[in-house]
Amino acid sequence: MKFGVVIFPGSNCDEDIIYVLEKVMGQQVVRLWHKDHDLQGADVVILPGGFSFGDYLRSGAIARFSPIMQEVIQFAAKGGYVMGICNGFQILAEAGLVPGALLHNKQRKFICRNTYLRAQTNNSLLTSQIDEQKVLKIPIAHGEGNYYADEDTLKALNDNEQVLFRYTDEAGNITNEANPNGSVENIAGVCNVKRNVFALMPHPERAADALLANEDGLAIFESILNMANA
Repeated sequence: MKFGVVIFPGSNCDEDIIYVLEKVMGQQVVRLWHKDHDLQGADVVILPGGFSFGDYLRSGAIARFSPIMQEVIQFAAKGGYVMGICNGFQILAEAGLVPGALLHNKQRKFICRNTYLRAQTNNSLLTSQIDEQKVLKIPIAHGEGNYYADEDTLKALNDNEQVLFRYTDEAGNITNEANPNGSVENIAGVCNVKRNVFALMPHPERAADALLANEDGLAIFESILNMANA
């Protein structure tokens, strides 16, 4: 499988995810510069975390207009798989490729720590192989990860099984105390209605190597490979 990782000025998690895809998962990866107009035949396009364009205006607001994003939008419209992590989630939301918006964390502080998640559906490329009762320990690192959507959008997300992950405590309970940033309904990841664009705030690439003493994030990458190759 061929993955394309988009690199914006200010991306800082691109090499992390390239390492996991190439060295851990054994997949082909191409680097896509933000000024490119060619996705180089990627089967899956990934927008990594970081601070694209310094997070000026709003996180992801400038990157959304990079030349490569026109290709990403067209790719998604044709059913191509697109995944955004952290800043990538923010960019996808700004581009209208996933519903909702990312606001400043409720504490108005940057948060960098481990969180716990549970998959909310198996009906997606990212979660197809994940037991919905299994608790994953995945780190977050963001200042604007507070997911917001209005009531109608939330109803549609829940009705269509578009909520991919919710923040939980270590035992898997979805509680206010387990919510690190104020996200509505503890939402940590969503997909579009066509189920080919995926976005999550936590960083699975930072929990996908035995050297880091945490491989919970591998479940997400394994789901992508297993479902895409089925």
